[in-house]
Amino acid sequence: MKIALAQLNYHIGNFESNTRKIIHTIQKAKEQGADLVVFAELAVCGYPPRDFLEFTEFIELCEGSVKQIAEACKGIACIVGTPTRNPRIEGKDLFNSACFIEEGKITAIVNKALLPTYDVFDEYRYFEPSREFSCIEFQGKKIALTICEDLWNINDNPLYIASPMDQLIKEGPDLMINIAASPFAYNHDDNRVKVLSDNSLKYKLPLLYVNQVGAQTEIVFDGGSFVFNDEGRMLDQLKYFEEDLRIYEFSEEKILDLEPVEYTPMPDIDQIHHGLILGIKDYFVKSGFSKAVLGLSGGIDSAIVCALAAEALGAENVMAVLMPSRFSTDHSVKDAMDLVNNLGCKHHVIAIKEAADAFEHMLEPAFKGLPFNIAEENIQARCRAIVVMAFSNKFGYILLNTSNKSECAVGYGTLYGDMAGAIAVLGDVYKTQVYQLANYINREREIIPQNSIVKPPSAELRPGQKDSDSLPDYDILDRLLYQYIELKKSSRDIIAQGFDEELVRKVIKMVNKAEFKRYQTPPILRVSPKAFGMGRRMPIVGKYLS
Repeated sequence: MKIALAQLNYHIGNFESNTRKIIHTIQKAKEQGADLVVFAELAVCGYPPRDFLEFTEFIELCEGSVKQIAEACKGIACIVGTPTRNPRIEGKDLFNSACFIEEGKITAIVNKALLPTYDVFDEYRYFEPSREFSCIEFQGKKIALTICEDLWNINDNPLYIASPMDQLIKEGPDLMINIAASPFAYNHDDNRVKVLSDNSLKYKLPLLYVNQVGAQTEIVFDGGSFVFNDEGRMLDQLKYFEEDLRIYEFSEEKILDLEPVEYTPMPDIDQIHHGLILGIKDYFVKSGFSKAVLGLSGGIDSAIVCALAAEALGAENVMAVLMPSRFSTDHSVKDAMDLVNNLGCKHHVIAIKEAADAFEHMLEPAFKGLPFNIAEENIQARCRAIVVMAFSNKFGYILLNTSNKSECAVGYGTLYGDMAGAIAVLGDVYKTQVYQLANYINREREIIPQNSIVKPPSAELRPGQKDSDSLPDYDILDRLLYQYIELKKSSRDIIAQGFDEELVRKVIKMVNKAEFKRYQTPPILRVSPKAFGMGRRMPIVGKYLS
């Protein structure tokens, strides 16, 4: 039996495109001699469809797509993920399903049993868990077919009370197939490999695993589909961050012509770079836009975003707007221009002093001679937002937000100012990681100007301002934030690690008090195991640690 793994980039709710892509891949796999082609979880509609699942018409379109796929699936079988209706009145109205199709008909449907409801996942909101388990017979072989999370209940602290494979193994399957929509995080690939390997080893079966690739708003899928032998050793791996199609021959309970290979993970910063590029590219393509605008300050954050956008969209599609104020230094403008020249992107220089002065003059009677403070600082940031949004409205650009995760965490940014944008590129990248990204981008030649990397970071909203005036050194801050945000450590645990007690309590208070700002910021491209946004849900008015 020849089995093809189809690692594709789907588009949520774009049934015409998804169906066409699936049918084309079926035909391609058939031409290459495959007997069975396997597609990812919810491939028909894209993952995660979220509340689209509550619309009857959406489910009808899913059913129509599956029908078209079935009609095209002759002389070859396929497995494709789709929502299906629950015929029972009791329980949720839908299942998260995998349809087994051969000779133009659905011959079996497998429903997902373990429904993740944590971090970015919210499947139990929509789906009923399966309580019935049966292998699929095809060409004289029994296939134990599972869906993503169904294989993840295999660690020292299981989240669920049962595992589908414990039931399926009783039927004596010959191999396992798992279809998935497993989101990217820079450390997730190691966990994924271990979970899949542990399953193969536990059940003594070969495993073929197919994942989605592509970005859906803030969630990035990295692909990296795998094949394991019955000893838990990896035999092959599909590409990361790209579509891929590969065919494997299964016979005598083995994957033929492949020897075990060592898993070599991609370095974290490489993964973050590739994930951000894919996230930007798919956000624009799937939204129907092609051109980006951003404010370019001469600092490292906006330089990185500009460089990433130029790589993802083409430099000719990126507009960098330099908006010096009366507090901007000459070297900041020069650093920004050096980057523009290195990239070859478009640019404009529009000074905001006149606009900021006009606002201050307009407000002078109300402020009654009160001293310059954060109000005037934020006026400058909001003037800049007005300028870049004017470019967006006039020319159809999409505004890229340039705030990093460290700033987002502690609220070091201006609402409706530098926190504006349609998508936050670096909102899940700590400042220390931003510097690593700069070095990665400069690995072959200088793109990010060296001065943008080495100079002390500053918002330049008052004379001589530096980030360190308001924040601890980023090396300390980021390590503290990682303990609190990613690892969810208590203040007591963090202090016990040697962090200054006063600093810990101050930073945690800043994080919690800034929640109201994060509720009003753009979606953030998720590259870590715990990103701000849909995967981290905190009350705005909570008292805990604030």
